[in-house]
Amino acid sequence: MRLRITARAVVVGDRSGTVVPDAVLDVDDGRITWVGPAGDAPPAGNAEVTALPGILVPGLVNLHSHAPMVLFRGQGEGLPLDRWLREVMWPREARLTADDVEVAMTAASAEMLRNGITTSVEMYFHAERIAAAVGATGARAVIPAPLVPLPGMGPLEEQLQAAVDLAAGAPSDGSVEYGIGPHSAYTVPLPVLRDAARAARQHGLLLHLHVAETVAEDAGLLAEHGLSVPALLAANDVLGGRVLAAHCVHLDEADLSLWREHDVAVAHCPASNAKLASGIAPLRAMLDRGIRVGMGTDGPASNDGLDLFADLRLAAQLARLAGRSAEALTAAEALWLATGAAADAIDRPDLGQLEVGRRADIVHVDTRDLVFEPVGDPGDLLAHLVWSGAGRHVRDVWVGGRRVVRDGTSTTVDTEELRVDVARRAARLATG
Repeated sequence: MRLRITARAVVVGDRSGTVVPDAVLDVDDGRITWVGPAGDAPPAGNAEVTALPGILVPGLVNLHSHAPMVLFRGQGEGLPLDRWLREVMWPREARLTADDVEVAMTAASAEMLRNGITTSVEMYFHAERIAAAVGATGARAVIPAPLVPLPGMGPLEEQLQAAVDLAAGAPSDGSVEYGIGPHSAYTVPLPVLRDAARAARQHGLLLHLHVAETVAEDAGLLAEHGLSVPALLAANDVLGGRVLAAHCVHLDEADLSLWREHDVAVAHCPASNAKLASGIAPLRAMLDRGIRVGMGTDGPASNDGLDLFADLRLAAQLARLAGRSAEALTAAEALWLATGAAADAIDRPDLGQLEVGRRADIVHVDTRDLVFEPVGDPGDLLAHLVWSGAGRHVRDVWVGGRRVVRDGTSTTVDTEELRVDVARRAARLATG
């Protein structure tokens, strides 16, 4: 189907914050074929024309999520990360079934779409059921199958082989991509990390792991090996290829240099890091060194939201506080971290910006709200989006030209039925 969307403006999603007022965007066969001012638009021809009152932004890309953890939202409140994992999360996760994961992921995916997130990186159990869930909602996902030494998961070597086998069967339409997700250097033995990295490079897969999230994590490995986490990974040939490191809160100058040298991408998760008191990642220092960085929510049990608009605003606020400068992160850069930069971090040049040739993952933000006034010039729309906008302002979403949210409601799944199902399953998992 050919589609033409007219809107108050298009926010492209590039680093400079390009805004096109009074805009037209054309879609054909799931790709953007034209975008620009209405006065310059080619004839619409037989395209279906949709006139919208707000602004169009790229589908947001969530670089680090364990979205099925909506089953555990709010649990373990007030605990530090190590106790939160061992006392609350891992015992509940040991009782998870594949059905639990698919239902929870379906609900979480619908929630993310409602908030403008069209693609998420999902490091979680039962990767095939996560793929089935996003197939139902119409979203996209990159799914690094987890490697973690938990009861019932099987030997790590078998987990790795299963992840490689699964990746070979990924669909070719860009909706689902599989990868390898060793949890971290403090949970997965170094020989397995080396094997996982080698397999990821051999097959061109994304290798995704948690790195330097807490002081305690780094201190333990430093005491054992005499190296920081990044240095330890580099020394063990884990870096190189497509590596996405989540959090990266506690990195020093030498660590940042290693990240740049090996082109390691970073999933910045400020809301989770703040909630669990893990610290503030050196975002400005990463960007200044040319390190690829994008935004992640982390799981909905450690955030507890799945609203990247809220998180990108927090990222800008924390960067400015940490740098004691109102120029430490611009509004344009903040939005870019959740769009074009995030797509670049996972090597997906087909996503993240509203430009010709990219996939038509489009979010309509309704600006008929006082928080989007006044507008003296087009750039004000972007500033209001970052500093005042929220997922609740998203009204419509297209993924690959298919409308999956219409007027704030999923067009693909019954969200109320999913809410009730998630609540029932969460109660069972909490009590055993």
